Amino acid sequence: MARVLFINSGSEGHVNPTIGVVEELVSRGEDVVYFTIEDFRERIEKTGATVRTIDVQAFIKAFISGGRNNVLERINGLLRTIDIMIPSVLEQIEGERFDYIIHDSMFGCGRILAQILNLPAVNSCSSFAQSKSSFDSMFNQLSENIPSETFDEYKRLTTMVEEKYGVEIQTPYEVFCNPAPLTIVYTTRDFQPVEEEFDQTFKFVGPSITSRKKYQHFDLTKFKGEKLIYISLGTVFNQAIDFYKLCFEAFGNTEYTVVMSMGEKVQQSDLGKIPENFFIKDYIPQIEVLKHMKLFITHGGMNSVHEGLFYGVPLIVIPQSADQPVIAAQVAKRGAGIQLQMQGLTAHQLLESADYVLSQPTFLQVAAKMKESFQQAGGYQQAVNEIIDFKRQYNM
Repeated sequence: MARVLFINSGSEGHVNPTIGVVEELVSRGEDVVYFTIEDFRERIEKTGATVRTIDVQAFIKAFISGGRNNVLERINGLLRTIDIMIPSVLEQIEGERFDYIIHDSMFGCGRILAQILNLPAVNSCSSFAQSKSSFDSMFNQLSENIPSETFDEYKRLTTMVEEKYGVEIQTPYEVFCNPAPLTIVYTTRDFQPVEEEFDQTFKFVGPSITSRKKYQHFDLTKFKGEKLIYISLGTVFNQAIDFYKLCFEAFGNTEYTVVMSMGEKVQQSDLGKIPENFFIKDYIPQIEVLKHMKLFITHGGMNSVHEGLFYGVPLIVIPQSADQPVIAAQVAKRGAGIQLQMQGLTAHQLLESADYVLSQPTFLQVAAKMKESFQQAGGYQQAVNEIIDFKRQYNM
């Protein structure tokens, strides 16, 4: 048995793919200590791991203080979180021994913490992977428009890390992507953009999907037929009253049955009259519902897209932020759905797009092939196989 230090951020998209991984590690005898935010304590504890928490407000405050205008400001924000996160983690594990560390790819201090503790590291990548060459190319193109004072701040922060923690940061890529000797990527090589750039230290294990076990007495028997649409904007961008009303206008009183998840921050009373063919809840057991759906209208988060395609459901992707435009473009490129833009979207366009995707058999055919590919990739079980093989290199 080895002791594992798992460091993650505090968002659904980064935590959910690791649930099955941690549960599988524990079932194979590993002792896992998992750092995340308090909101995920119960979910992680059910895997058998020990949970330690980070101060999410302090983390967010430090991250945002770096600025949001360009990629280097975001990197500076991640660097500012180091002086908050690392002392907290080190204090909470003082006197404990660990054999290896798994850190989230976008948790800025993961790689640095691995070096401080001198532990073999595994990078947990819940988005598309990014190679150093593609990152450097992107960064160089953008750097011409980055103010010199932002570079000065980056230099100050990296110097602070080196002086205070004895870790040298050689490139912004190290902060933004947290490279490690082994990177677990929760998608397939076929779905990964420019997959040829990634060597065998990147293991594409496919979607890591487990039942959320969060719902009770949810009647799925009513969702039958050929005209079932599921709509969700995820957990971050779901305060979209205007969009929900647009969906009413598009699909209300049509032959479609629409299941909509609107989150906990919008009240049904805010939406006005709800069409009779809509079924709306603040929480929908997405994985279970998708097994019955014919079309998924989504914001394009990695988890949601993977879950839709894991069950062979064609997609209409309306990206909101972050990496979602890249994910949406990949869905369209592979032919598993289409991409729309929220800005300027009309009810007619949305209805017409749904009619089009459902009437063209190629979308369903591609989604079915991706379902087969995703389900055969191995998911969290294959991820743990790769981690166990990695352990053997260090005689653990």
